[in-house]
Amino acid sequence: MQVTALIVAAGSGSRMGGETPKQYRTIAGKAVLAHAVDALLDHPAIHAVRVVIGEGQEEMAHEALGDRDVGALVIGGASRSESVGNGLAAVETSHVLVHDAARPFCPGEVVDRLVEALHRHAAVVPTLAVPDTVARSDGVFLTSSESRNELVRVQTPQGFLTRHLIDTLGQQPSGESAPAPTDEASVIRAAGLPVATVEGDGMLDKLTVPADWARAEAMLEARMTPRTGMGFDVHGFKGPGPVMLGGIAIPHDKGLAGHSDADVLLHAITDALLGAAGMGDIGEHFPPSDEQWRGASSDLFLVHAAKLVRGAGGTIDHVDATVICEAPKVGPHRDAIRARIASILGLREGQVSVKATTTEKLGFTGRREGIACQAVANIRMAHGA
Repeated sequence: MQVTALIVAAGSGSRMGGETPKQYRTIAGKAVLAHAVDALLDHPAIHAVRVVIGEGQEEMAHEALGDRDVGALVIGGASRSESVGNGLAAVETSHVLVHDAARPFCPGEVVDRLVEALHRHAAVVPTLAVPDTVARSDGVFLTSSESRNELVRVQTPQGFLTRHLIDTLGQQPSGESAPAPTDEASVIRAAGLPVATVEGDGMLDKLTVPADWARAEAMLEARMTPRTGMGFDVHGFKGPGPVMLGGIAIPHDKGLAGHSDADVLLHAITDALLGAAGMGDIGEHFPPSDEQWRGASSDLFLVHAAKLVRGAGGTIDHVDATVICEAPKVGPHRDAIRARIASILGLREGQVSVKATTTEKLGFTGRREGIACQAVANIRMAHGA
């Protein structure tokens, strides 16, 4: 049995407010849609992932998804059923899991339960019991109480035999009087067909209103662990100044030798971030043998490292660096350097520390032959990332 995860991200997210649809807003620097895709793309039971987006959302979707393997983006329709129908046309497997992009955290255990149940059933959904008292209201007063014994909350992803879902969607009543289904299980049930259930998970709660955002951030926070990376770089003096340091041109009678602009401070911070994320070092990403980086501004390297960290769902908390040299003096430029690094990384200045020291005239820095820099980066990433 092969399974495709079909992620529906075609909505406008009007109840969330703001100009950006909720599926493209970020949690911990990573788009909600990207969280949803990664949770399913990484699962061994998922053969392929396909994404349905709204018309005109192509640019936002490409920005959110980067180079993730989701095939060609599918353009949705005017209704959920039409969007899902368009997405099913891109599904080539026997079974499909239809998932809301607004549920960014899908535990692998739920996927396991769904796939196992699909060996016995043509339709299966994850559900949770309703813990609260349930009642009807006229908008002002409670009018009646309801028994919650047989009530459940229905979540996604929802699993189906692909042909079964396609045929049932095609038989839906049409016209303005026909009620719009809120999920695919409703379509199956309306056709009088059975839908099996498996245990859901609170991590699958949907992002609908602004208050849900704080809850999602808190859930993600609970799944993250702190990580620390260290970076070190050194460049010798060569040629005329100025010296590039922390993205700032500092007046000096000599410059620094290097394949790029030789910004020793940004190089050290870049390596610290890559190290904290377990993503290699600056030389792997920007080899000095590659001519395209000759004379390049080092802020490109730092932006790249930060993007990798955040693309993996990580959060950059703080960077600290120590510049080691006799000259030029860093102190007069410290505030400008901190501001520049914070700007490059998208951090507050209070999250950036820059210090300077000497080696008491010992070693190559003491002999004014060059500049060295040490850096430490503190980030948080999800368990197992």
